[in-house]
Amino acid sequence: GESGAGGSGRARGSVWARLGAEGTGREALDKFLPAADEQIAKEALKVLTKQGLNIRLGARVTASEVKKKQVTVTFTDANGEQKETFDKLIVAVGRRPVTTDLLAADSGVTLDERGFIYVDDHCKTSVPGVFAIGDVVRGAMLAHKASEEGVMVAERIAGHKAQMNYDLIPSVIYTHPEIAWVGKTEQTLKAEGVEVNVGTFPFAASGRAMAANDTTGLVKVIADAKTDRVLGVHVIGPSAAELVQQGAIGMEFGTSAEDLGMMVFSHPTLSEALHEAALAVNGHAIHIANRKKR
Repeated sequence: GESGAGGSGRARGSVWARLGAEGTGREALDKFLPAADEQIAKEALKVLTKQGLNIRLGARVTASEVKKKQVTVTFTDANGEQKETFDKLIVAVGRRPVTTDLLAADSGVTLDERGFIYVDDHCKTSVPGVFAIGDVVRGAMLAHKASEEGVMVAERIAGHKAQMNYDLIPSVIYTHPEIAWVGKTEQTLKAEGVEVNVGTFPFAASGRAMAANDTTGLVKVIADAKTDRVLGVHVIGPSAAELVQQGAIGMEFGTSAEDLGMMVFSHPTLSEALHEAALAVNGHAIHIANRKKR
């Protein structure tokens, strides 16, 4: 059983499912992978369910008890309080910063209402000369984010003008297939009132994916409808973590979907799916039928 069906829970649950275990994941929220693009999350739910994972949304775990080498979980959902027993329980309900007793009482370093150390965009705390990075400060609790914050702080201490672009930190969920994204989701952009054009390309139409017999998933590119600037790249499928990084490089330099579409990609490669998705943004995909712009 799994308590929490977010990124961490899904990655671990996917491993056990592929090893032959029967798994049930419970998520208190009513949405699956709410941080991901809705189209990608919908595809992920379909694929993972097909793998044998039983994912129950709107189910809040309230207690667990270990007895006779088994774990009994108490949870509440639309049907009220229920109990279920498992051989093992993966607890992946999120994390919180470990800042209790980290600082001296008279340190002067300020914490926010959630227990994170307050820092500015350059990781400076409320005390001059004291910096904080990683999981104890705001933002995603990701190793690559923490590492780059450390580099930035070291550079600034050395007198350089280093900075980080927090809008382009890639996120990866290591399920099979992988799920990864960088930039904003389509639903977020719509909520912000941004008009977008969207291009997608399925791995089922990728020669490299077909040769590897790994055709599940798709690449999605989201661009500003007025400027064509790429605002998000979302992938579910083989090597998703590697493919979004290509998108992140382009986005760091303000690339447009047309720019990506004009690049020459090696053949046969999985990255051609990114190329085709970028072409599809403006209705120019080559290896799939083009849809009308939204």
